[in-house]
Amino acid sequence: MKKIIFLFLGIFLLNIGIAQPRPKNVILLIGDGMGIAQTYAAYLANDKQLSIYTMPYVGLSITYCADKEVTDSGAGGTAIAIGQKALYGSIGLDKNSSPRASLLKIAKNSFKSTAIITSCDVTHATPASFVANVKDRNLQEEIALSFIKENIDIVIGGGLDRFVSTKRKDKLNLLDSLIAKKYEVYNSIEQIKNTNSKRFYALLADGHLDEAKKRGNVLPESLEKTLKTLSDNENGFFIMLEGSKIDMEAHLHKYENMIDEVKDFDECVRIALEFAKENGETLVVVTADHETGGLTLPADNNLTKDEWTSWHHTAVPVPIFSSGVGAENFTGVMQNTDIFTEIYKLIRYK
Repeated sequence: MKKIIFLFLGIFLLNIGIAQPRPKNVILLIGDGMGIAQTYAAYLANDKQLSIYTMPYVGLSITYCADKEVTDSGAGGTAIAIGQKALYGSIGLDKNSSPRASLLKIAKNSFKSTAIITSCDVTHATPASFVANVKDRNLQEEIALSFIKENIDIVIGGGLDRFVSTKRKDKLNLLDSLIAKKYEVYNSIEQIKNTNSKRFYALLADGHLDEAKKRGNVLPESLEKTLKTLSDNENGFFIMLEGSKIDMEAHLHKYENMIDEVKDFDECVRIALEFAKENGETLVVVTADHETGGLTLPADNNLTKDEWTSWHHTAVPVPIFSSGVGAENFTGVMQNTDIFTEIYKLIRYK
C-alpha cells in the first residue's frame, strides 16, 4: 500500500515539475506572402545567412479559408488572429460572420501591453484582423474607427489618409480622437526614436510605406523602440509585426525587391530573438498568412533563378518558425488557426 501511495505521489510531483512554463511576452512576426521559397531566396542572397533559419522549432501552416482553398490576407490574417477559418475577404469574423476576440484583445484583457507594427496601411488586411470585426477588408474607414475603439498601446505603420477628415467620407478627424484618448501622434521614425511616451500612433505615410530600399530601417527601429517601451509592464506584452510588402513585391514578380523585404523582415526577427534570449520570458513566432506568386528556384548554371507560377496567392502551406518559451508547441503540420490556439493557451489570463 505504501508503495502505491509513493508511486502516485511521485507521479503527482512529476506532473507539477513538468508543468509547461508560460511566456510573459509574445512577439508574433507575420511575413505576408512569405513561403519557403521566399525565405530561401533571401538566405541565398544574404551569404546563406538568415536569422529565421536559426530558430530551433519548425512547422507548416495550412492556409485555406472557410470558403476557398486559396485564401486572401483578410481571412489568412483572421485565422491567426482569432483562431477561426474565415470567409474570403472578411476581418475578425468566423465563418458564420460572428465577431471573435483576437490575440491582441485577449492579451489586453490579460493586462499585457500591446502593439501593431506594419509596413503597410495599418487598416490593411493583416493588421486589421487583430483589431476589427468587419465583413469586408475594403471597409478601411470603418476599420480605422475600430483602432480608435481599441486600447492598443503602440501602432506604427502607414495609412494616415484613413484618419484625417479631408480624406474620409464621413469627414471625421480620427487624429483628434486619438489625442483625446491621450495618445501622442507622430509622422516620422525620428519622433518614434525620441519619444518617451508609452502610448502613441506613428502614421508614417498616407498609404503604404515605401519599399525597403527607400524606407530604410523603419521596421527594425520601430520594433527596437517598441520592445524598450513595453518591457516595463510586469504582465508582459503582445506585439504583432507584419512584413507586409513581401506579398506586394511577390505579386509583381519583383524578385530583388521581394528579397529586400524578406531581409528587412529578417532583421526584425533578429532583434526579436536577441530580446528573447536576454529576457528569458518571451516566445517568438514567425509565420505567414499565405504564399504569394508560386515562387520556384530552378537551376541556372551553378546558381538559381526565380520563376513564378502565379500572379496571385497560392494554396501551398507556409512555414512556422518558433523560439523561446513555449516554442515547442509550433511544430508539425498545423492549421493556421492552431497558431492562435497555441498562443492563446500560453497567454490567457490565469
